[in-house]
Amino acid sequence: MSLTATSYARVAGANERIALGLIGCGGRGYEAHMKGIHPYDKQENVEFIAVADPWRTRRERAAARCQEWYGRAARQFVSYRDIMDLKDVDAVMIASCDHQHTTHLEAAARAKKDAYCEKPLAMDMKSLKRCCDAVKASGIVAQMGTQTRSYPTSTGCRDLVRSGQLGKISRIEQRRNSSKPYWYSWMQRAEPILEKDVDWKEFLMDRPMRPFDGKLLTGWYGYREFSDGPIANLGCHFLDRNNYIVGTTLPTSCVAHGGTFTWKDENGFTCPDHTEATWIYPEGFMVSYTTNMGNGSGSGERICGELGSIDLANRKGPTYSSAGAIKPSSLPKEDTPVPAVETPDHFLNWLQCLRTRRQPNAPIEAGYNHCVPALMAMRAFDTGRRQVYDAAKREIREG
Repeated sequence: MSLTATSYARVAGANERIALGLIGCGGRGYEAHMKGIHPYDKQENVEFIAVADPWRTRRERAAARCQEWYGRAARQFVSYRDIMDLKDVDAVMIASCDHQHTTHLEAAARAKKDAYCEKPLAMDMKSLKRCCDAVKASGIVAQMGTQTRSYPTSTGCRDLVRSGQLGKISRIEQRRNSSKPYWYSWMQRAEPILEKDVDWKEFLMDRPMRPFDGKLLTGWYGYREFSDGPIANLGCHFLDRNNYIVGTTLPTSCVAHGGTFTWKDENGFTCPDHTEATWIYPEGFMVSYTTNMGNGSGSGERICGELGSIDLANRKGPTYSSAGAIKPSSLPKEDTPVPAVETPDHFLNWLQCLRTRRQPNAPIEAGYNHCVPALMAMRAFDTGRRQVYDAAKREIREG
């Protein structure tokens, strides 16, 4: 892809260190982002030099890891704003809470700092459009955290679909079940969380002030005010990988429903433990996502075409066959592994693009395209009414 003048001017030399700032030092930041970058930090000459988190113990833990890895501790900050003000930070990794993503990414765009941002990108259309527009105008390299599109087997599936061997696609579906909602595993219970260790206002951000609550600080995944639950938080991986494999972008309509049927307890979680959403895409097929968090059996994921199917839920990797074909098919009858196509790891792809200034594998458009259907689903869930997307106006409405 061609480079903008702003982006071209920032091409870094091979021997020039790229300094990273980490925004959000919890599970995703400390475990996924830091560990995901570390295998490549010497090869790509990058280093975490600053970390920010409202919770003191989390940012201290991340800074200590930098000391272990690089021989010097990262600078520590409570607010993302301080990292944005640092002239020696070239790029940021945003691993904050769902309600903070657009604010942090938009700030990175304004500061002209490249960014890797966790999903889902937004919780409302207004902030989604504003953030995407800011990123596009800035010329930064922004990678969305939908890493499954960078699996070698995802590229293999894409090549298989594009070859026409599955024929016309009729339906894509995922059933992502578990015995318990994921937010329980994130909620910390082992030790008390002290109010003096947390900048509570920085965590809440634009949400209304309320008394400090350590349970909310670590269990925010389970509350609708801070996360839209399984369809948005898990389903966005499914939606994004579909776009990558099949070549779709945005649906035309959506219906959804669900509720909390199993896990009702003293925590008062408001994200549903059972959900179902169905979208229709303009290419002429349906996409279905369901979650049952009251029984872990029955998970699966399939791309169905008139000449066969791809099974994406196989533990050993995706397989394809003529299963379900309604026309004579040249596909094998037995489940056959989808050939993997060499593809850079999602983190490595972003690091490489920081130097080349090329668009990464999941650019800002991918974030918009996984977020809109998730927002459509949650509006349908909340209203009980079918939602449609108006591409010309970039709006979701009842229809």
